[in-house]
Amino acid sequence: MKFLRDLLDKQKPLFQKGGKFESLYYLYEAGETFMFSPNHTTSIKGAQVKDAIDLKRLMITVVIAMIPCLLFGIYNTGHQHFLAVGEAATFGDKFLLGLQLVLPIVIVAYAAGGIVEAVFAVIRKHPINEGFLVTGMLIPLIVPPTIPLWQVALATIFAVVIAKEVFGGTGMNVLNVAMTARAFLYFAYPAQISGDQVWTYLGDKTPVDGFSGATALGVAYQSSVDGEVITTALASHNASIGDNLYSFANMFFGFIPGSIGETSTLMVLIGAAILILTGVGSWKIMASAFAGTYVMGLVMNLLSTNDYMALPAHYHLILGGVAFGIVFMATDPVTASQTETGKWIYGFLIGVLTVIIRVTNPAYPEGIMLAVLFMNVFAPLIDFYVVKANKKRRLQRATV
Repeated sequence: MKFLRDLLDKQKPLFQKGGKFESLYYLYEAGETFMFSPNHTTSIKGAQVKDAIDLKRLMITVVIAMIPCLLFGIYNTGHQHFLAVGEAATFGDKFLLGLQLVLPIVIVAYAAGGIVEAVFAVIRKHPINEGFLVTGMLIPLIVPPTIPLWQVALATIFAVVIAKEVFGGTGMNVLNVAMTARAFLYFAYPAQISGDQVWTYLGDKTPVDGFSGATALGVAYQSSVDGEVITTALASHNASIGDNLYSFANMFFGFIPGSIGETSTLMVLIGAAILILTGVGSWKIMASAFAGTYVMGLVMNLLSTNDYMALPAHYHLILGGVAFGIVFMATDPVTASQTETGKWIYGFLIGVLTVIIRVTNPAYPEGIMLAVLFMNVFAPLIDFYVVKANKKRRLQRATV
């Protein structure tokens, strides 16, 4: 480490004012502060609150919380492939195959987004923020393992520019950047992000007879169209390789086709525990969003007019990317509600909207995507009325 520190110090004059690469100073500064703590302190006089947390540590904590989802997603990608072709494989074989598919997606997402961040930092002459550390990991976890790499790069660039940089950069965005990338892919290239075959890597192998890579949400939607009982259809899906592929247990643990990091509710809950224990993620948003999802599921059961509305409420908690979206997307501190009361309202409405979108408009089975983006827009309005109500109550007490 001392060698690296000495090397950076030796090159620093070239990037400082008057140096040969003065215009690229913020690229140098980004690399230096990523590897080492800054060697400067604030020059502002007066009282200051000192805390060990900063943006870098905050973002790294979220990345650490996503590691269980990433590791399981790598394994499950390989697992689904060998399941599809009907071949037995060891844990190592599955993990290595999954790594071969997932790692390039992660690299492309970080590279594409990092270049955009660097370009805007140079143009605006400000330090590169660490916000993309999280976004660069989130995007690979919410796409299928078979997605073309050029689409990953395009979606990442679109999301960083349109959802963040045009608003002023990190901390100024209105929409969740990673969810914006997924929405872009969903509407621009639906064939590559949804369907029966994109979720399972088949390579040059021939899948076993009757195998379908449809996600649990896809099976649920199709069975509702066909007039089947959804839970029965899930349990019997891909019967050629054995029943109960989409059993409740399998869907909870994550041994099903789906986006790389979204299939395992268990891994998501481990990540949620890390965020809550470190104080990085809002437990109020998580709890209220899960409650909203379950409550709306019960309401739909009472109003049931079709098979999808009759789906047991607890299934909505593990189907698709609901858990992942609630834990890692809805709790984004920039785009979520900031007031404590607002967090309860914001989270609950995300859960409610997710189920409504799923059940009433099956064309968009992954309701959490639209629900989070919709509530991102309304989060400031929720906070406005919460603050307004607080002021009104205080004025009444003052008058008394």
